[in-house]
Formats: sequence, C-alpha cells, structure tokens
Amino acid sequence: MDALEELVSHLTGPSRAIVISEKEVDFRSQSGENRLFLLKIGEGSLAAGGRGGGFGERKVTAVLFFEKKTGEWAKSYESQGDTEAAKFEVPYYVSRLPMTLADGSETMGYGVVDPELLAEMMNKAGIGSSA
Repeated sequence: MDALEELVSHLTGPSRAIVISEKEVDFRSQSGENRLFLLKIGEGSLAAGGRGGGFGERKVTAVLFFEKKTGEWAKSYESQGDTEAAKFEVPYYVSRLPMTLADGSETMGYGVVDPELLAEMMNKAGIGSSA
C-alpha cells in the first residue's frame, strides 16, 4: 500500500482519525503540496461521543505525519507506543472538515486547517520544517 492509499484508508475506514492540516485537504494529483498529521483516537465507551453530549475521553492512540511534495504523498512519521502518542492532544476546536479524494469525490471527516498548530506538532514529533 502506498502512502496515499494508507492515508485515505485511515480517513475513510472504521477507525476515528482527526486531521491537522497545513492547507485544505485535497488528494487529487494536481492539488499542490501539503502536510498533515493524523491523530488516531481510541475507540470504546470512553471515547468522545460514547456518552451523552459527546463528553468523554479523547485519547490519542497513534500519530502519523504525511507530506506531499513533487506530486507524491509520503509518510514521514509514525508514533511508537502510547507514551509518544500521549504527547499529542486533540484541539478543542476540531470540526467537520471536507476532504477531496483522488477521484474528485468529496467526503467529510473531522479536523482543522491550522498551519501554526501543524508547526507545533512537527516540533513535538521532532520533524524539521522544510518550508
């Protein structure tokens, strides 16, 4: 599975993932460069939305970083273990986020477009800024 297929499978599959992106999420080949983090969220009765009103635990169980340069997506980072993932938190202002898939169709996910937050997360992950 290439990086784009892996990225899309995380976003459209059954697991819950929050997107923190530098720009609008567009996976079409002509969309230009972008960088994004995926925060995978724990499943179960304590996950947000598991209780009335959406209150509950929003524990980050895994963190992945993908980057698109010269027309190709690549995975540059994946957290190793709960301790590393625990350094990352889901921002309180996450909302519905439209995403354009490679075939041009649209899907809705959860996340935020925030270049400053992305830079903070890159620093936490020890990823150097190439921009």
